[in-house]
Amino acid sequence: MTSLKPITPEYIQQIITEEEIPLRSRIFAPGTVKTVFRYGAVVAAVIEHYPNIPRGMERARQNINNAEEAGRSFPSGMVILADEMVQSRGRFKRYWHAPQGGLWMTLVLVNTLLPESSLLVPMAAGVACCEVLRDYGIAAHIKWVNDVLADGRKISGILTETFTGSCSGEEYVLVGIGINVNNDKFPAELSKQATSLKSLLNREISLPEITARLLAKLRWNIGILHFEEAKYLEMHGGIAKCNETRVANMLADEHLLLKNYKGLTDIFNRRVLFGFDVQKNPQFEAKVIGLDDAGGLILEMGDASITVQQSGEIIYLD
Repeated sequence: MTSLKPITPEYIQQIITEEEIPLRSRIFAPGTVKTVFRYGAVVAAVIEHYPNIPRGMERARQNINNAEEAGRSFPSGMVILADEMVQSRGRFKRYWHAPQGGLWMTLVLVNTLLPESSLLVPMAAGVACCEVLRDYGIAAHIKWVNDVLADGRKISGILTETFTGSCSGEEYVLVGIGINVNNDKFPAELSKQATSLKSLLNREISLPEITARLLAKLRWNIGILHFEEAKYLEMHGGIAKCNETRVANMLADEHLLLKNYKGLTDIFNRRVLFGFDVQKNPQFEAKVIGLDDAGGLILEMGDASITVQQSGEIIYLD
């Protein structure tokens, strides 16, 4: 089984130079591509790798507290990688199977974005995961909010939490990402719901390679959030003017990240069961008819009324 060798910023930059810049330059001007990657350069500027840890989120919180208690600035964009996590959890504290062979990562960002932009950070991670899987020929789709499915089964999941530094009061965004790569054996309760790259491609994948590729795509998609926010602020007179006119009005045009997300999901016009914790407490059935500017799910009820849900989860009924 291929191991997760240390990933360096230089290796990530190599992937960006050889793969990402030519890919993004098909759509964007060279100056724009350079600027977006500059905004996203904080991602994985610092990388920690562990053979085994209980949970990536817990290690991230420890690192933040240790830095603040020592009077040091925390390096935004730190990435924590683990070969294996033995106490991993997904949403609602559900068990997440994270054995050797998978890609297990926690990205820690100091939250410098405006609220309207930071709402899209989980979607940026989802887009990056879906893009990297498609690079391997997998017909992957995002299931709202941030599960990635292939062949109707879950191959990747993302968990986003916020954390406030105990000394500074600074807000941090913690993004946990898991991709089933070479781990193709699952517990009985997950065997019909989960799949992996190895299972779908019938071959092992280089973990260092897919990790570097994912981090390169995270640099792009996180960079897009900062790039578009800076562009809008410049167009509307800066942060002071923005506060007067409301950011919601400023972001009236569809965000590029959200547009990309819509192109990678197959949720539209599907019947779903919705709930905050839908497995334990399903609330209602509806049809997905769109996403709002903040990524909220627009649902059409049985009586043709419309509701918008900003959090929760869905189960496909079709």
